[in-house]
Amino acid sequence: MLVGFDQADDAGVYLLTPETALVQTVDFFTPIVDDPYTFGQIAATNALSDVYAMGGKPLTSLALVCFPEKGDLEILERILAGGLSKMIEAGCTVVGGHSIRDEETKFGYSVTGVIHPQRVLANQGAQPGDRLLFTKALGTGVISTAIKKGVAKPEWIDAAVKSMTTLNKAAAEVITAGRVGTGVSPVQAERSSAGQPGAAVATWSVHALTDITGFGLIGHAREMAVASNVSLVFQSSNIPVLEGALDCIHAGYIPGGLLANRDFAECMVGYDPSVADDIRTLLFDPQTAGGLLISVAAADADRLTRGLQDAGVPAVEIGEVRTRAKPLITIR
Repeated sequence: MLVGFDQADDAGVYLLTPETALVQTVDFFTPIVDDPYTFGQIAATNALSDVYAMGGKPLTSLALVCFPEKGDLEILERILAGGLSKMIEAGCTVVGGHSIRDEETKFGYSVTGVIHPQRVLANQGAQPGDRLLFTKALGTGVISTAIKKGVAKPEWIDAAVKSMTTLNKAAAEVITAGRVGTGVSPVQAERSSAGQPGAAVATWSVHALTDITGFGLIGHAREMAVASNVSLVFQSSNIPVLEGALDCIHAGYIPGGLLANRDFAECMVGYDPSVADDIRTLLFDPQTAGGLLISVAAADADRLTRGLQDAGVPAVEIGEVRTRAKPLITIR
């Protein structure tokens, strides 16, 4: 076992050969949007994310289905079709699954991927001086709560759905292809193949990686800080926010998971007085299919940010890694 549950990492990693290791994860949940096809897409995107967060490549998946005995099978068909569409996009083969009767619909996948044992990107390894990059915006939890209450505006729903159905595949490919010692980034490879001989090889030292999901930005940042024995500093004005997320907080559309996250982790957080209350709340928002939090060497941060943006990933720098101190996480 190369990566287990001792550091609360995103997936398990098990050594098969000196060149190959398995990456394994599972995730499923109740519907968070009204459209069944979109729900299936979101569930698949979310399940796949943990493999990408380890730097792995998803290969196969098993569907997990809980569905009412007298439920409309056309709805189930649309859920499965939505999930399959994202598995196809990821190049991940659905090899089967299991279903049970349940009064409440639930759907997700167990996903298996592969990775080179020397290329695993855990949440452990962040180093003082590293910069923290983030690839998506926060707010899917509060917007999903507004959707369930039937009060979400169409533009809020559109923004949240786009985020939750965007695979972290492109981001993971850029990160892994450009890691020191792994070769040429996709951007540079494209330039070279286009007849630009001698194009510089884009490389970067990525030290730690995790995805921001159910425990919110603070919860998963805490796991990275504890596992790496460092402290983290975030610049709140740089953290991207989904359209409508702050409106939802102002209106009181707060999911229970956000409150639980805050109760657990806020004791480790120190705020600059200038940080607004709504932003403080949003930092604990449980995300579905959230973005990747990347700890990269300071000298490589700008280059990796550009590489991600060139690949269509809206990455931004939101903080830095410091030597271990109190508080564990500082928000400025």
